[in-house]
Amino acid sequence: MNLYPNLKRGVLLSVLFFVVLLSNASTSTSSSSSEAITIKPRHLSLLKSALQRASGEQSDLWKPMTDQGWSPCIDLEDSPSLPDKTKGYIQVFLDGGLNQQRMGICDAVAVAKILNATLVIPFLEINPVWQDSSSFVDIFDVDHFIDALKDDVRVVKELPGEYSWSTREYYAAAVRETRVKTAPVHASAQWYIENVSPLLHSYGIAAISPFSHRLSFDHLPGEIQRLRCKVNFQALRFVPHITSLGDALVSRLRNPLWRSDKERKSVDHLGDMTNPNSRHEPGKFAVLHLRFDKDMAAHSACDFGGGKAEKLALAKYRQMIWQGRVLNSQFTDEELRSQGRCPLTPEEMGLLLAAFGFDNNTRLYLASHKVYGGEARISALRQVFPRMEDKRSLASSEERARIKGKASLLAALDYYVSMHSDVFISASPGNMHNALVGHRTFENLKTIRPNMALIGQLFLNKSITWVDFQQALGEGHVNRQGQIRLRKPKQSIYTYPAPDCMCHV
Repeated sequence: MNLYPNLKRGVLLSVLFFVVLLSNASTSTSSSSSEAITIKPRHLSLLKSALQRASGEQSDLWKPMTDQGWSPCIDLEDSPSLPDKTKGYIQVFLDGGLNQQRMGICDAVAVAKILNATLVIPFLEINPVWQDSSSFVDIFDVDHFIDALKDDVRVVKELPGEYSWSTREYYAAAVRETRVKTAPVHASAQWYIENVSPLLHSYGIAAISPFSHRLSFDHLPGEIQRLRCKVNFQALRFVPHITSLGDALVSRLRNPLWRSDKERKSVDHLGDMTNPNSRHEPGKFAVLHLRFDKDMAAHSACDFGGGKAEKLALAKYRQMIWQGRVLNSQFTDEELRSQGRCPLTPEEMGLLLAAFGFDNNTRLYLASHKVYGGEARISALRQVFPRMEDKRSLASSEERARIKGKASLLAALDYYVSMHSDVFISASPGNMHNALVGHRTFENLKTIRPNMALIGQLFLNKSITWVDFQQALGEGHVNRQGQIRLRKPKQSIYTYPAPDCMCHV
């Protein structure tokens, strides 16, 4: 009996496992140069099993969703024509990140429709975390937006001269009669009719700020609900240079001849390798949205294996930003994890994907902005999935130049690639997760929704075997891979578009 093949395989696996330990233990990375945090794998037994898993992906992982009997229905054949004249202009000022602003834009269109007002292209506030000053026209194709909604609501790029005084600076300087500051969270359509219509009648303009989450998801006319979905899924198209770069990244991910930066001289030569006339079948790829920035880690109050230094750093950051208002900090790490309230680390996401059946040949795209802990935190995931790519590895320096330092454009690119993937999975709930779950549901695309409570409980079991881990995950995610879930009261129409914006056929 020849033992050499098994011996070589065992040596290789031992080396890989040692590399994971060494790279994590010896690297100290954090969001601040003054923090000395050593990151070590937290699930060594599972990680070793993941590295030893056999090649050969489960074919059903890549099967597209079957017809579930639901289809988009957002266009009304007998939709009434627009009135000849509107009652005035509506301005909104939107804060938050890209996907929170996206929902706000959809709601702004709906409010303009409810009030028979003309909507001014929404103003996007500078995000205090990412410090991104990108405007609506920097992110979205404004001409397409206006044209797509021309039969539903009037939209203008800017106010006419007689209202040029109505600016962000004007409302920041003093209390103004034309500003609405009291819109309650999830306000009804009637609230807007009673409180904003009088301003339009008196002044011809109303500016609503704050506006995020200021329109109810319930008790609205069907035409308003469908209009919100039309904005989100059809009218909001990214600017051409984002879609063209996104198409290029998707092509490179699908091309079986594409190689990593280490194996090629320059990414700029990819033009010849993404020839649409290539004889090779396009490959499949999955997107992992890894939401693990410092804000997320600190707000969760969970333990992420960085030792005492990391706990102190996150506690200090939590107190500085939220000043004791984070209730999660009152619970133990075990309590938080068993309730599914801890964001999953890159290591844990690697273990999940491996347990689901993705092997080490999987082309994985990492959609993420800044990962708390940097490369030291990501290294275990990279060892489990050595063909993992991201914006930096796929795009040339020239391609990245137009979006460098622009968090909203970087997020838009990730969103676009995610919408074109065969499988999408997110590490934790959040605005991007919710937006993509809804959009991919609308398009009937496979989307794995992690069962956070189950996963937290499994990772708390330090003696669990790889076989049991795999079995429990499989059983706990049978109906969490893109199956239609009907929206319940108070739930977001943008995450659960059925039945408001989808018809059962």
